[in-house]
Amino acid sequence: MTLDLKWIYEIIILFYGLSLTGYFIDFIQGDRKANRIAFWLLGVVWILQTIFLLSQIFIRDDFPVMTVYDGLYFYAWILVTFSLVLNKLFRVDFIIFFTNVIGFSVMIIHLMTRAQSTMGRGGVELVNEMLVVHITLAIISYGFFTLSFIFSVLYLLQYRWLKSKKWRNRLVRLGDLPRLERLSYLFIILAVPLLLIAIVLGVVWGYVSEDTFYWLDFKTVGSIIVFVVYMVWLFLKVVQGFQGRLISIYNVGAFLLLLINFFLFSSLSNFHF
Repeated sequence: MTLDLKWIYEIIILFYGLSLTGYFIDFIQGDRKANRIAFWLLGVVWILQTIFLLSQIFIRDDFPVMTVYDGLYFYAWILVTFSLVLNKLFRVDFIIFFTNVIGFSVMIIHLMTRAQSTMGRGGVELVNEMLVVHITLAIISYGFFTLSFIFSVLYLLQYRWLKSKKWRNRLVRLGDLPRLERLSYLFIILAVPLLLIAIVLGVVWGYVSEDTFYWLDFKTVGSIIVFVVYMVWLFLKVVQGFQGRLISIYNVGAFLLLLINFFLFSSLSNFHF
């Protein structure tokens, strides 16, 4: 695989990941600005995919559906096309977001399996870089979860001091309760899609690499559980309308689970550090 081609694949993955993050924010908050940015980023992905598809058809005279891995590329292109059409014609955030989750996963599987089998040294580099991106995104998401946890703890302290009417000098320095809760929510909104992308990259890397992949590995299962727990937090916050002290306590508990996954489950894992 040439260096230029490798960089194009990396740009596709980057733009697709950013688009997925934007669609997640729109899915949770109904943010039309995030939706527009995600739409245009996905449009760039579609253009690059279409160029590759047309070059395969007209230059190589080969419609890419004859093998499983070629079929995955065409399937990913179809999903991106459908997602763009749905986004333009209908207001169906749930379908658009999860269509892009599937499309992103399929695209990653195609690129990494193709890199392993036919793209030589550059392909191996691409697969290894995806592992680095997987680890980096997971740690960045943990950083955002940590900030959210801190603001939830500050919320609980502020709430307790207000109730007891003590520590008046420090109340102003902590900030008001709605602001602390809003900041905690903001960092979870940023963290969850990054963790989702990290999990997708990690699972795909596990399948295409030469290392043995275990679905029931402690760290793999733990990361999925952490993701589900924070998705439940978002469901309670956004859909059910939970707020205040109760949702902050839930966030503290979710972060403690994250620490267990990061420190304990990593030490018990068969292939994680």
